[in-house]
Amino acid sequence: MERITATYYIETPLDIEKAAQVLAGEQSSGTFIAVPGETEELKQRFAARVEFIERLDSSSEPSIPSVKLKPGTYQRAMVKVSWSIENFGYNLPVLVSTLQGNLYELTQFTGLKLMDIEFPASFANAYKGPRFGIEGCRKLTNVYERPLIGTIIKPSIGMSPEQTATLVKTLAEAGIDFIKDDELLGSSANSPFAKRVDTIMDVINAQADKTGKKVMYAFNISDEMDQMQRNYEKVVNAGGTSAMISLNSVGLAGVKKICDNGQLAIHGHRNGWGMLNRHPLLGIEFPAYQKLWRLSGVDQIHVNGIQNKFWESDDSVVTSIEACLKPFLGGSVLPVVSSGQWGGQAPETYRRTKTVDLLYMAGGGIMAHPDGTTGGVLALQQAWQGAVEGLSIEQIAAKHPEFNSSVRLFGKK
Repeated sequence: MERITATYYIETPLDIEKAAQVLAGEQSSGTFIAVPGETEELKQRFAARVEFIERLDSSSEPSIPSVKLKPGTYQRAMVKVSWSIENFGYNLPVLVSTLQGNLYELTQFTGLKLMDIEFPASFANAYKGPRFGIEGCRKLTNVYERPLIGTIIKPSIGMSPEQTATLVKTLAEAGIDFIKDDELLGSSANSPFAKRVDTIMDVINAQADKTGKKVMYAFNISDEMDQMQRNYEKVVNAGGTSAMISLNSVGLAGVKKICDNGQLAIHGHRNGWGMLNRHPLLGIEFPAYQKLWRLSGVDQIHVNGIQNKFWESDDSVVTSIEACLKPFLGGSVLPVVSSGQWGGQAPETYRRTKTVDLLYMAGGGIMAHPDGTTGGVLALQQAWQGAVEGLSIEQIAAKHPEFNSSVRLFGKK
């Protein structure tokens, strides 16, 4: 029988082997004491197995406090545990309950993070995965051999549909590839969802008729399930190509239900990510996280960016990009680079990842450009062209006046 294997980074005051067995027992057939019915035959078939343990360092202080702890030594290790797929079948919510579930509450652990998940090949038959992914998003935007250049509507809340459409027109004429709603904007008093879709798509469709290029606009359809489906259908009927979902707010089952429609490229925003990941010994690491969303069908997912404005390190961002680009059950997902980005981070991003399969998002890096929005879009294109050519920031600035203007403004930040 096929098995799923999860890798955990753990910290425990107990013997490592004993703690690993507690983990396996708690998340399968066991409890804190033997009970009638838990036969050897049952355990052989359904109990989780500890497959591998790699001992690491130790600490004299627990990473996560607990009133039940006594002073001692806290051992750390990487542990692999596997489950038969008979335990949960092809059910993502139950799978997550198994792989994470009660583990974070157990007193035997003073730190636990889900690092990665290995799925058997049969999951490719059970889940359709991303309908568009990297190649589909390139086809929708007709952008090849460079990153898609995108931006976010700001102010996030307060603009009318007409004001937003005016900004979209300016961006489309400037050559932008992708625009999205801010995740804080759903259907607000000043910008009702249906009216916003109609007003913006009138602009995008008119520009596409004129130039042949259709800007991808990710409308934030996040809502209760029935309304989210209606929002999705509204975007489809208006001629849109994309929708955005706040992944952690909506949840795996809701996201999968929407993705299964298969008509729009789904932009997955991971707002709330720090709550799941920021502590080094608590939560979930991105390689595991992005696999769950790829199974649900998300086509694009945020990874932060090099030299970003948040807490996440450049090394972590590079690991996230690499995770998205790694083949997984035959599908692909487009990494969305964002957070305080302008063209100046392009050379380092390319040097470390050696890929242009990105959606490169800049808000102020486009909108605040000294030469206007057109200059901002052009500067980002120039930055990435120079990055691929192996040029430094100074060399790109010497070659392109629009990028040079970016350096003079943003390079001081």
